[in-house]
Amino acid sequence: MTRNVADLFVDTLKAAGVERVWGLPGDSLNAFTDALRRDGTLKWMHMRHEEAAAFAASADAAVTDELAVVAGSCGPGNLHFMNGLFDANRSRVPVLAIASHIPLAEIGSGYFQETHPQELFRECSVYVELVSDAAQLPWVLEIAMRAAVEKRGVAVVVVPGDVFFQDAPDRRTSAPIRAAAARVIPSVDELQRAAALLDGGKRVTILAGAGVAGAHAEVLALAERLQAPIVHALRGKEHIGFDNPYDVGMTGLLGFASGYRAMEKCDVLLMLGTDFPYRQFYPSKATIVQVDVRGEQLGRRTPIDLGLVGDVRETVTALLPLLREGRDDKHLKSSVAHYEKTRKELDELANDDGKTPIHPQFLTRLIDELTDDDAIFTADVGTPTLWAARYLGMSAGRRLIGSFTHGSMANALPQALGAQAVDRTRQVVSLSGDGGLTMLLGDLISITQNDLPVKIVVYNNASLNFVELEMKAAGIVNFGTGLTNPNFADVASSMGITGIRVEKPGELEQALRTAFALPGAALVDVVVAREELSIPPAITAAQAKGFALWGLRTVMSGRGDELLDLADVNLLRRIFR
Repeated sequence: MTRNVADLFVDTLKAAGVERVWGLPGDSLNAFTDALRRDGTLKWMHMRHEEAAAFAASADAAVTDELAVVAGSCGPGNLHFMNGLFDANRSRVPVLAIASHIPLAEIGSGYFQETHPQELFRECSVYVELVSDAAQLPWVLEIAMRAAVEKRGVAVVVVPGDVFFQDAPDRRTSAPIRAAAARVIPSVDELQRAAALLDGGKRVTILAGAGVAGAHAEVLALAERLQAPIVHALRGKEHIGFDNPYDVGMTGLLGFASGYRAMEKCDVLLMLGTDFPYRQFYPSKATIVQVDVRGEQLGRRTPIDLGLVGDVRETVTALLPLLREGRDDKHLKSSVAHYEKTRKELDELANDDGKTPIHPQFLTRLIDELTDDDAIFTADVGTPTLWAARYLGMSAGRRLIGSFTHGSMANALPQALGAQAVDRTRQVVSLSGDGGLTMLLGDLISITQNDLPVKIVVYNNASLNFVELEMKAAGIVNFGTGLTNPNFADVASSMGITGIRVEKPGELEQALRTAFALPGAALVDVVVAREELSIPPAITAAQAKGFALWGLRTVMSGRGDELLDLADVNLLRRIFR
């Protein structure tokens, strides 16, 4: 049989070390899926929605740090891709999307299922190109794959369904596509300027983001030299939030008072590999030095005094010998003491007080205690991410994956599938909101179809809970946020997944132990408190006014029971604990 374009795709992916292709079949993709069938070595990971397939591929790439692949059919299939690919691109993980298209001769005619994929995918990719002739394919595919791994983002190759069937062009095999191990270090002059600014500060604080991955030891050595507390952004938690005596928690909307304080009290802030977006949480009067491997990110969130383009590990290693020793530790000790106090207060809210519904803090603390030291957690945007940020402990082996930059609902379940497919023996736990789970509920079936032993814990508060909190802060009476949910344990059981329902706190630990010990997939549906407040570390006057207005408007609307529930779940608990 003559080797066609689809066969060339498969061979090129295999040469690059790809082991799985996530996706959903369709007629315009038939040649490609047939090539996968005939080859028999690449695993086809069948999903029930292209968005979920893209989320899964994103998590696959995040866990392996290598190229992951997703494929889908033309028109609606391309459109379904969009949200998951946006998330992958903004999370900066290498993903190749194979987007099939309508027949070449019909493009521009308003044909059945016609869209314009190049325009659609341009904003959520680092590279997108249409293959209109087989002769283009080797070049376009290789450029796309290299763009994905080197720029760390989504590359999209658009292929009309009939082009897949064309004979593959002859071309000698190129080198396997792997990310280059390049060193990016600021100049000596820039490093000396940074050292002078840091040495000139009496109270230095480090803000660490996702860019500190692989630099744990180096950043701690820097903190020791500077006597600097380390605040982490959410995406930095898994990389720096363990075995860290300089840790003072997180700042931002999901953070701790201690993280906010350590940044506000400093006179020099050193930003390492972070694009922390919330301008209101930056210090008002500090000198700011920022290090990032992407120069375009320097100074885009807050004015800076010096920006360094460099890999965090390499930059810190080069910077350390230039810094003076013997610094005052007052700022560090004060910040750590404040963190310990804040941490104690947070932990006191994560206990079983015997009341129902179950407190989500208590649930998350138990998950942390009962899971493996190398577990992978995925968390839905909203309150599951909030509680994960505050109550999941990290270790050198644990991972925390979510839609932390794009902020999409429904990410946790498909990302858990992507992570689990990499290693079926590793514990993967999805912290799913009831709203997020039901948005892509069909992909519960993908768990059984692909035989993935994912564990799902549902934070079932019958609401879009974080949206409700935002309404309260704005002084708006909650509206349109209530969810009428089924028994998710029964739903899971109907799909071949072990389902457990928990409504009483005394039953929670055993239910989690049972689920986590099972060799296959399990879902634990936990009824948690709807009116649990999650206050940011710095409350603005507008927010305080908003909560007061919400209370007044809630009473005036005849829904004063909500106010009583809020007090029962939060205020009284905090006053009389």
